[in-house]
Amino acid sequence: MKNTITKVLTVCLATFLLTSCVAKKRYVFARDKAAQEEKDNLALNGRIDRLRDTVHSLHSQLAALGSENESANNALDRTNSQLNKTASELNMTKEQIAAQRARLQQLQSFIDAQQKATADLKKRISDALVGFNSSELTVTMKNGKVYISMQESLLFPSGSAAVNPKGKEALAKVATVLNTNSDINIDIEGHTDSIAIHTKQYPDNWALSTARATSIAHVLIDEYKVTPVKLIASGRSSYMPVASNSTPEGRAQNRRTEIILEPKLDELMALMDAPKP
Repeated sequence: MKNTITKVLTVCLATFLLTSCVAKKRYVFARDKAAQEEKDNLALNGRIDRLRDTVHSLHSQLAALGSENESANNALDRTNSQLNKTASELNMTKEQIAAQRARLQQLQSFIDAQQKATADLKKRISDALVGFNSSELTVTMKNGKVYISMQESLLFPSGSAAVNPKGKEALAKVATVLNTNSDINIDIEGHTDSIAIHTKQYPDNWALSTARATSIAHVLIDEYKVTPVKLIASGRSSYMPVASNSTPEGRAQNRRTEIILEPKLDELMALMDAPKP
């Protein structure tokens, strides 16, 4: 039985890590790609300037060759061919820059929209939870996501995964916001301090942190009708502390459950995956 629990927890952890990393990399990748395309535009602009200089030089050569005798005809033909080729390349480069600029503007507009959606979501969550103090929960925004960090004292009795009435009150307010925003991915992370637990129900901190995340998920889904399709619950044990485990105050901060919200980036991802012009 213990081996089975360990395997399940390992799978849950692996799934969470993969999903969390992908979500974070998506946002960073979008910003980096926009910056890279801007660099490409600058390089192409420089190439246009050089090609314009070449065209000007070739026009001068044509004028000089036209004033000489017919023995210069072959050289004139070669120069004229080069001029046409350069002009054609110049026009193609202009088209590439125009296409890349339009793509960059579209990409940037999606990034801006995603950032605005995240900021708006944070405000709505903060407004919904205004009745709770900072010792019970905090709402922050980073990496394009909203983090709702709820302390153990708000949600659970010590060593338990049964949600307190006051914890359910907070979750009800969060659910109200989630149920009016369909395009949000929801990650629920359980965290513990470094003091090991070993009970019949929870053999270690992994089991407790995972059970707490799952309990939060069930409250949101079963009692407040949050769509389960967009929700992931996982345990992180004591391995992501936000404070030192050497003091009671630090350990209390580490005993928390985080609800991490991210507006979906499907449209932005489709644009980034489209063939580059």
